[in-house]
Amino acid sequence: MNPTELARDLMERFAERTGLTSREPQRRYLWTDAFAVGNFLALGQRDFALVLVDRVHHVLGRHRDDDPRRGWISGLSEAEGEAHPTAGGLRIGKPLPERAPGEPFLEHLEWERDGQYFHYLTKWMVALEGIGAVAWARELAEVARARFVRDGRMVWKMSIDLSRPQVATMGHHDPLEGYVTALELGVPASDYRAMIDPRALATADPLGIGGLLVDAHRLGDRDPALRRAMLEAARTGLAMYTPERTIPASRRLGFRELGLVIGLCAEPLDAALRNELLDFWSDPVSRAARTWREHQDINDVMLATALVKTENPAVAGLSVRGATQI
Repeated sequence: MNPTELARDLMERFAERTGLTSREPQRRYLWTDAFAVGNFLALGQRDFALVLVDRVHHVLGRHRDDDPRRGWISGLSEAEGEAHPTAGGLRIGKPLPERAPGEPFLEHLEWERDGQYFHYLTKWMVALEGIGAVAWARELAEVARARFVRDGRMVWKMSIDLSRPQVATMGHHDPLEGYVTALELGVPASDYRAMIDPRALATADPLGIGGLLVDAHRLGDRDPALRRAMLEAARTGLAMYTPERTIPASRRLGFRELGLVIGLCAEPLDAALRNELLDFWSDPVSRAARTWREHQDINDVMLATALVKTENPAVAGLSVRGATQI
C-alpha cells in the first residue's frame, strides 16, 4: 500500500469508527477532527470534509448530553446558532464534564475534563479556512481573542461557556499560534505578537518542535525576525530531542512523534529523522501496540496527515503545538 492509499484507508476507517460515515455514535474531538478536515481536502474528499465540519459544529458547538444546559454554547437561539456556529467557541470533546465552579482543581482529572483549549480553536480556524468558511473562522478568532487574552497574557483552558478560566497559566506556544493564525485570517494580531518571547520558544517535545516548524512555514516572510527565531528554536529542540529508537512502540506516543514528522515535512531540517519516524509508525506492527490503539483516532489521523504531507508537501496542513497533554 503506497502512502496515499494508506492515508485514505486510515481516514475511511476513522470516518466509519467515529460516526461520520456510519451509524456509530458521534465521537468528535476538536484537535483530531481539525486535522481530519485537512486530510479529507488533501485526499480530494471535500464532501467528507464538509460533513465533518457540520458534525463538529452540532456536537462540540452545543452543550453536552450530560449537561443540564441545552442548545448552542454561545447562548444563541437555534436559528442564530445555525448561522453562527462558532460564535461561542467549540468544546474540546474530552470524556468528563468540565470542572464546576468551586470544585477543586485535580491535575490528573483536568486533562480528561471538557472545556475549551485555545490551541484547538486555532486548529479549527485553519480547518474552516481550508473549506472556504472564512467568516466562521474569523468569528471564532474574535471570540477566542476576547476570552483567552487577559491583561497581556493568555489563559490556556477556559470553561465550556468561556465564562471562567479552568487552567489560568499561559500555554508555551499559544501566543505564537494566535499570532500566525491571526495573520492568515487578516484579524488583529498585535496582542499575540506582544506576548511572544522569541528567546523562549525552544522545547524538546517532538510535538512542540513540529509545531514550531509548521508555524514557521505558515508565517513565511511576514515577520522574518520571528521566523528566524522559530527555526533556531526548532534546531535547539532537535538537538535536545533524543529519538526513542530503543523503546518499543508500546511505550511511545505516536501522535507526538508524528507531529514532529509533519513539521519536518514543512521545514525539512532533518529528512532522515522524518523518514525514520514515519516508517516506524507506518509499520502495522508498531500500530498494533497498546498505546497506539488507546489513542487510535488521533494517531491514525495524524499518521494520515504525515503521509499526505510527505507525498505532497505543498498541500494544506495544520499546525501542531507542544502541549504537555493532548
